[in-house]
Amino acid sequence: MNFVEACRQLISIDSTPTHGNRELAKWAAAFCRQQGLYVEEQEEIVGDLEQVNVIARPTNERPIAEFLLQNHLDTVEPGPFSLWTQTGSNPFDAHIIDGRIYGLGAADVKLDFLCKLWALASFGKDRVWKLHPVLVGTFGEETGMQGALKLIRKNKIAAKMALIGEPSDLQLINAAKGFASVEIRIPFSDEEVQYRQEHNLRESTSTQSKLFRGKASHSSTPHLGESAISKMLEYLMMLPDSVNVMEIDGGVNFNTVPSNAFLEIDIDSAVKEPIAKKIANIFRAIKAMELDFLNYKDNDFHPSTPTLNIGLIRTNEDDIQISGSCRIPPIITHEVYEKWMDDLRVVCERNGAIFRVNDYKKPYRTEMNSMLVKGCLDELRALGMSDRPITQPSTNEASIFSRVGIECVCFGPGKREDNVHTPKEHVAIADLEKAIEFYKKIIERFCL
Repeated sequence: MNFVEACRQLISIDSTPTHGNRELAKWAAAFCRQQGLYVEEQEEIVGDLEQVNVIARPTNERPIAEFLLQNHLDTVEPGPFSLWTQTGSNPFDAHIIDGRIYGLGAADVKLDFLCKLWALASFGKDRVWKLHPVLVGTFGEETGMQGALKLIRKNKIAAKMALIGEPSDLQLINAAKGFASVEIRIPFSDEEVQYRQEHNLRESTSTQSKLFRGKASHSSTPHLGESAISKMLEYLMMLPDSVNVMEIDGGVNFNTVPSNAFLEIDIDSAVKEPIAKKIANIFRAIKAMELDFLNYKDNDFHPSTPTLNIGLIRTNEDDIQISGSCRIPPIITHEVYEKWMDDLRVVCERNGAIFRVNDYKKPYRTEMNSMLVKGCLDELRALGMSDRPITQPSTNEASIFSRVGIECVCFGPGKREDNVHTPKEHVAIADLEKAIEFYKKIIERFCL
């Protein structure tokens, strides 16, 4: 199987959060074995899903020190299939157009796993390693980096340095923002529950519905997208407090700027304390927090300030669920972060809502004078590629690994902006080939 066909097969296997990565990981493990690597499959049950970390080494031993080559094997949910116009309305059917591979996970970051595999396999088995390389494909990056956490907690690797797969347009990333994943649940009052049930059973009822359109992007770069949920909540704030929300829906996950939202309201509701007013109060507090973000700038990043995204809103039987995330640059102290979360929690509780931080990952920064950063920049320069490091507005496994003393940088083919977490996700085949050459040079420099 050639490289491009392997790319097509990898994209074809669903590894979204609702499906899990087991099927994809089994394929990846088998393919690693075909390339002459020794593979361990770390199987875990998360919720009701079977998930797998793939750990591949060129030797059948557990060394005392390793150089980690890591990618996550899961992807975000694709959203409406009809928006994937470059792949025939099927995000899992990779199409090659003008030298670019289109499909879910093409840039973020399934195919970069194959680049690392291709590079590592090229060295064969009979090598004496000064620092043993280990290739790892993890699960659950899009839902809290659970695979990386399981890898560390169960002591599956002995990494001293790590090269983390991330779509960076072939530039080295030495620092990244942290993030907090937040969920708010606003319960319907007993009166609202009864009214909604009666309303649905009546033969003649009247409601008003409105669709909102936006533009999807990664939540770390919300300025490149256009939030349909924010448009909807701004509209809801302009309505009388007496309106009753019958249905409110938008987004596909907390980590993506939502491109679609839907609102159905009943203007003539007799409910005394409708949920619409509570939603509006919480949204005002969120907007006030965003204003305070502007007082904190880290000029190494773009956007330079913390950012916030409301990625998902759903109407459940008993409540309305709002999910979102904050992106936090390294200059933000833990005390400042805690104050923001506490202030939002107070407003939620004041409106009878439940506030919860589901996940929090600290930002990281690897200094420019580190041996890893210098070595990577030297090899990029020698290959005629950019030797100017950049920062990343999003968070990945480097936040986990750096916390336990592993020196980390990130790198990968494919553009992030206006590409990942959108229905036109793609990567140039030429960039995949350049990534393979870079990984070969890094393995030669640090491992042989």
